[in-house]
Amino acid sequence: MIGKLKGVVDSYGDDFVLLDVQGVCYQVHCPSRVLQHLPRVGEAAVLAIETMVREDMIKLFGFSEDSEREWFRLLMTVQGVGAKVALGILGIMKASEVANAIALGDKTAVTRAPGVGKRVAERIVSELKDKAPAFASVEGETIAVSQAVQENVASRPIADAVSALSNLGYQPAQASAAVAAAVKTAGEDASAEKLIRLGLKELA
Repeated sequence: MIGKLKGVVDSYGDDFVLLDVQGVCYQVHCPSRVLQHLPRVGEAAVLAIETMVREDMIKLFGFSEDSEREWFRLLMTVQGVGAKVALGILGIMKASEVANAIALGDKTAVTRAPGVGKRVAERIVSELKDKAPAFASVEGETIAVSQAVQENVASRPIADAVSALSNLGYQPAQASAAVAAAVKTAGEDASAEKLIRLGLKELA
């Protein structure tokens, strides 16, 4: 099993790079964002590799870091998500951004990827939300508020505050982060009005 390749860029295709490793050229399919940041032809490159073996083919997928490869694997555990869709998602978002979107239930961000409809995005968020926080860069309190609101288990003041900020035009992730900060300041027993006021201060 190939875990990493170090070589020289030989050439590029639409969705792959040919990597020359001591005279052997490997065709490695990569997310578009990864391809855009690889060096020019003739320069050295390193890719974390996921090897897919089937009866009729062996295919290599390359990533700039191990966390991207891990998310490639995780995404493909979701029904309806194959290699093409997983590459599409990682082509528009870094690994941490994918984790943040899923942890915060931001289905809209996931649907921006090519080939990802609303139903698939909902399935991705639902099935991977428990795994996402470990990779996310947002604070745990923000994730907790966001998931509680989505699952209708948040207290009424917290739910009302997030809803109010969202109605003012803030993204769900921004609203959840602002309310989480407000709860930290005012306490969990604070009224919705107070949480909204403090949340607006955070957003300002």
